[in-house]
Amino acid sequence: MTSARFVGRTAELAELRSALEEAIGSRPSLALVGGESGVGKSRLADELARHAREAGARVLSGDCVELGEDELPYAPLLTALRPLVRQGDPSLQALAPQLRSALDAILPGVGGGAASSEHVPQSTVFEALLAVLQALAEEEPVLLLIEDLHWADSSTRSFIGFVSRSMCTERLLIVGTYRSDELHRRHPLRPVLAELGSDPYARLIELPRFTREELGEQLEGILADPPRAELVERVYARSEGNALYAEEILAAGLDGRGALPPTLRDALMLRVERLSKNAQDVLQWLACRPAADHALVVAVAGLEEGELRDALRETVASQIVVTVGDDAYGFRHALLREVVYDDLLPGERTAMHAALARALQDRIEAGDGGAHITAAAAYHWAAAGDQPQALAAAVRAALAAERVNAFGEEQALFERALALWDRVPDPEAVAGMEHVELLKRAAFASDQAGDPARQEALLRRAFELVDEDANRPACALLRERLSQSLWAQHRQDEAIEELNNGLALFPEGDRSAERATLLSQLAKKRMVQARLTEAKDDAEEAIAIARASGNREAEGRALNALGTALGMQGDVETGVRLLRESLDIASELGLAMDMGGAWVNIADVLNIAGRTREALEVAREGLDAESNSPWRTVDWLRLSMAEYLYYLGDWHEAERAIPDESRRHSGGTLLLWQVARARLALGRGDLELAEEALGMMDRAVAGMTEPQFVGPHGIMRAELARRNGEPDRARAAIDDTIDRIEYCSDDLARITATAAVGLRVEGDAGQAARDRQDAEAEAHARERANALIERTRLAAETCGPVEEAELATAEAEYARATDSAAPSTLWTRAASAWKSLGRPYPAAYARWREAEALMTRRDRDGAARAASDALARARKLGSAWLVDEIESLAARARLQLGDAAPAPTAAATNGDEADDPFGLTPRERDVLALVAAGATNREIGERLHMAEKTASVHVSRILAKLNVRSRTEAAAVAHRQGLTDTAPIG
Repeated sequence: MTSARFVGRTAELAELRSALEEAIGSRPSLALVGGESGVGKSRLADELARHAREAGARVLSGDCVELGEDELPYAPLLTALRPLVRQGDPSLQALAPQLRSALDAILPGVGGGAASSEHVPQSTVFEALLAVLQALAEEEPVLLLIEDLHWADSSTRSFIGFVSRSMCTERLLIVGTYRSDELHRRHPLRPVLAELGSDPYARLIELPRFTREELGEQLEGILADPPRAELVERVYARSEGNALYAEEILAAGLDGRGALPPTLRDALMLRVERLSKNAQDVLQWLACRPAADHALVVAVAGLEEGELRDALRETVASQIVVTVGDDAYGFRHALLREVVYDDLLPGERTAMHAALARALQDRIEAGDGGAHITAAAAYHWAAAGDQPQALAAAVRAALAAERVNAFGEEQALFERALALWDRVPDPEAVAGMEHVELLKRAAFASDQAGDPARQEALLRRAFELVDEDANRPACALLRERLSQSLWAQHRQDEAIEELNNGLALFPEGDRSAERATLLSQLAKKRMVQARLTEAKDDAEEAIAIARASGNREAEGRALNALGTALGMQGDVETGVRLLRESLDIASELGLAMDMGGAWVNIADVLNIAGRTREALEVAREGLDAESNSPWRTVDWLRLSMAEYLYYLGDWHEAERAIPDESRRHSGGTLLLWQVARARLALGRGDLELAEEALGMMDRAVAGMTEPQFVGPHGIMRAELARRNGEPDRARAAIDDTIDRIEYCSDDLARITATAAVGLRVEGDAGQAARDRQDAEAEAHARERANALIERTRLAAETCGPVEEAELATAEAEYARATDSAAPSTLWTRAASAWKSLGRPYPAAYARWREAEALMTRRDRDGAARAASDALARARKLGSAWLVDEIESLAARARLQLGDAAPAPTAAATNGDEADDPFGLTPRERDVLALVAAGATNREIGERLHMAEKTASVHVSRILAKLNVRSRTEAAAVAHRQGLTDTAPIG
């Protein structure tokens, strides 16, 4: 009773085919097709699959199943990928061992015997699944169909969100279907749809019911003849355009009339009631499960082998049941299953669920205790209303879900166990664990599932059940977990307080493994906040206790914190040695994130010390070693390389090192990615791109206390405002950044860098104030410069060569801001300091400023040499804005730059004005020289043998060309820009 003709859906199919064509062209996307039950979503998906195969794409498909909330992890993905395992697809074998091992936990047979960790992060499982799809898409385009997302488990929903953010250039299209009429207000799929609604890579398609005309085409396809108008009208009135309802109405009677019951539900049941008693009994058992394998049906049906075989054949022949996979049975339409299930009496349902649960329990006791079997047993015990069995089964299924990293399902099952706890006599004996342990495990699952707020609530409930005096170490570890939850919620002060409260539970001199864990976490958090002295003290104590108690994980974490803190305080060799020790421990224990963190911190310590080229080599070494690690570690190392290459002046390679834009970038990785983009854009002079990157950081950084992000963001915000001629905005950025870093840390390196940029802003402000003869503005710039130089000198006192170079630049900017003596000498010193560090960009900037300062002393030869050097460096870097500034200075001052000289303009042969950057004629230059010397219009006329009125006209033209408002400003510009050989008279 299904039409062989594909009816209607022209616009929807066209949109999906367009998405498929884009995917074939390496622009992946995700499409979710919604519609009420039976409206034709699966038929549309089948038609798309046919087009995909004709286009040479591989089609993978899987169905979500209704088996309780969050109890069957990754069900559609496993269905889609299991054929690859059976076929021994080379794409699976080509996966990195770590990813193959992670995938083996949920899809046995992939790992090739590799042992999988019990606590591999779910993100690694997602990475493995995505890697499979990417590998397949490299061979041929891939269409992944996932049906019935309204029943999806949380792991599948999370993966949908993950892959939607992660797809970049894969030849991949993912299409999911869901029943829109199943989505109640708090349905877990709703947030996913809301998030994808604003995603340019996603399409949300709502499938309407058939029109009368389309229903007529459907009936014609079924009957193989054009239907009569009255039949179309009759079926349309009863089905209201629902494709499945129309099929079922026609199946109950080809004329669409007769003794049909008044409701469609009765019409559907009529088909069931036509079957034999044995067939109806089998349908009732199958209605209790989305799909049941043959062995399970045999175990519960109570029929002889021949009787069962005949009953199953009858249900299949009636087109009510279809085979699912190799050895399972399920209803052809979910609505048919629902009708049969709803027709059961409450007592019948309870008894049948209990029988199914016992049959599955026998399998578990026989050794088949995988996540899917245990989840199914838990579902049936709960549906049977046997609360003790439901509690035991929920705990058992949760532990099985934990082993395959299905943390959302684990959380849901533990939450069910907690809900049953007070309803069961002696729950500890039934569950096999104490109440506190159950709460801790549920909290751990919440943490891994990305729900820190729920983790906090569960841990606080656990505190109510624990006697601190009786078990202080256990309480301390609970507080350590609570601290992690608070930190994830950006409640950093509360997180630190909880760690301190936990440490206070230990007696003086305690050297337990638990205390080492808390101290190592405290040291790490202090290190991230750049509270280096506190981090050092906590880490040293943690290391001593960890070694005494044998807590290797805490020892490695504390060594990382101590090494980073010492390195940032100047003891680089010791810091690197300790960090390498932490790397060895992390490798020994298989802690991937700790390994990546060690590589990153070793490189950072070397870079902060001015050993940037060594830092680059370490980052490359770490990238090679971590090539099979989660993408966060790999991308962080690549972004570190981009930073070091930028400092070393290889901006082309720096750009290549920055990972491609990816929607999976989030948190700190996303911020670091934006920092890398903004830094390179500012260096090159692309202010629009810099504004875009910094704008995306503004909100995230606003409440943050991590100097590694607060510092670069504030520095670049100030520099961008300075270049845009917004000194007040630049000053606000500097003040806010320094206040926040000083408040939350002792990160002297970033305080020095921020204050130095602040002095650059005051250099501009002081110079502009003197040009305008604005005494008030000049005094304000001097006042701010005095405060900033003192802060810079103090911060740089105990730091390394990078801070010394920053201080040298700051001293030169201070001289520019306050009109102090010998600025050119200071700029020479700054350029030399940066050159010794192998950082050509700040060296080029310093040489440009040196050339400006030399021009004020009439040292044209020295200025030409400095400008030539600066120009050569800027051009090699690709710093367009700096090239423009240097060429403008050279043109204004008529400097001969030799090979580095700017190319002549088109106006160079068009008269005398071509030699002057402001378009001044030789006569106007003579007038400007006298203006700069303080001559009046009458004196100018007398000296140059012209009328006073003519001199006045010349002066007006000069003011307009120089874009200044007064003779005084014109004199200052002429003096500063080298337009005359005469010093201004003030």
